[in-house]
Amino acid sequence: MKFRVKNLAIGTGNTMIALINYIDADKYDLHFSDRVRIRKGKREIIASIDITDSHEIVLPGQIGLFEEVYREIRTRDDDIVTIHIDEKPLSLHYIRKKLDGHKLKYDEMKAIVDDLIKNKLTDVELAYFVASTYMHEMTVDETVALTRAIVKTGETLRIKSKIVVDKHCIGGVAGNRTTMMLVPIVAAAGLVIPKTSSRAITSAAGTSDTVEVLCDVCLSKDRMESIVNTAGGCLVWGGAVNLAPADDKIIRVERPLSLDPLGQLLASILAKKKSVSATHLIIDIPIGRGSKTESKKKAYLLKRRFENISKKIGINTRVVLTDGTQPVGNGIGPALEARDVLWTLQNSVRGANDLKEKSIMLAGEIFDMVKKTRKGEGKKLAREIVESGKAYLKFIEIIKAQDAKIIYPEQIDIGEFSHAIESPRMGRIAHVDNKAVNRICRIAGAPHDHGAGIYLEVHKGDLVKKRNKLFTIYSNSKERLKYAVEAVKYLEPIEIKAV
Repeated sequence: MKFRVKNLAIGTGNTMIALINYIDADKYDLHFSDRVRIRKGKREIIASIDITDSHEIVLPGQIGLFEEVYREIRTRDDDIVTIHIDEKPLSLHYIRKKLDGHKLKYDEMKAIVDDLIKNKLTDVELAYFVASTYMHEMTVDETVALTRAIVKTGETLRIKSKIVVDKHCIGGVAGNRTTMMLVPIVAAAGLVIPKTSSRAITSAAGTSDTVEVLCDVCLSKDRMESIVNTAGGCLVWGGAVNLAPADDKIIRVERPLSLDPLGQLLASILAKKKSVSATHLIIDIPIGRGSKTESKKKAYLLKRRFENISKKIGINTRVVLTDGTQPVGNGIGPALEARDVLWTLQNSVRGANDLKEKSIMLAGEIFDMVKKTRKGEGKKLAREIVESGKAYLKFIEIIKAQDAKIIYPEQIDIGEFSHAIESPRMGRIAHVDNKAVNRICRIAGAPHDHGAGIYLEVHKGDLVKKRNKLFTIYSNSKERLKYAVEAVKYLEPIEIKAV
């Protein structure tokens, strides 16, 4: 079947869809959601069919291609393409098998991931796979199989080192920029740490949003390898490199329903670590009120699963349970967090002591794990690297290798407009709510407005008097700042108890 292309300037959110007129649908016996293989020259793609009865959108003999399709096969208006009906992939049988509560083997997991990467599965079909693992929790063997399948379908970094370190935090703690501290500390000790990070989803800033204030985070795999092999570390946005790409597609369909099946979570994290050739991994699980993992029971379950699965895929993993009951650092939001990191690495009095101490603790755990020091002396080495300025110099080396725009905290622009929030009474800070703080920062414009966010003047346990400054909200928009100030009243990010 030959059709004349009409490129539709409409995106679908990465779903491959082609649109035909109802007359052609009837003529060729095509139905909604049928799969077709669209070919132009040597390039082809599999898409799902949608049907319209409007001649204004596509005429008989035309095929309307949504953005994702025409970009992939590089068509122009009026190009001729051929289409063939494609059979439903075998992986759908395996998805149904999991929906029925049966266990999947490696070959079956691999078939699902392969079809996912080749765009043979629609988002609806992929959502059924995610739902099946939510309804019927994956076993350890299934999680290992999914992890290996995700790694197999992506690229792997080539690192010139027998020991490759990585780090992950479960998240949920505002301002927790320990990754930006840890990478230079570890690299300054002569170890290799190729760090890929994410952007913010519901927080005020992801690590990549904050690093982007200072330098380029969108690096190719080859450039990433080059920087790591020369500087010892990097701070790169994971979405810019083709490492474990299947994971990003799975996360995309999990997000609307906030589904986060445990097996999927473990496979997602560990596949990305395996794809950077990590041999040693430190995992930070913040626990307590306001964090993602509020109960110790859930934290210890995660800890055991991480350690068990890591062992099976050849990664030496240590899990650390940390305090997740309040933000880490003073600045929340990309520019404010970047400034915090630079001040802290410079050993400035304006640095964040809690960020420094947590980063030193995590680096110490890594040094003990890889036997860089005698048992129990890793923290001492980490502190020496920070307080001597070696970590700061390594950080500058890394961001310069990533085309640094800014290397001094004084160069960082924070929001043009600000509003200070004062304490309504005397008392002690009982709680600083991570979710509320993140929400206010996002209302102020973070992370897209790099200068937006909150600068905390107090932390849990501090005594305050009436009209003491609690925090300052920053934004580059007067209107957004106004909304953020109003949000403070109903979100109540800081709880003060009378003394």
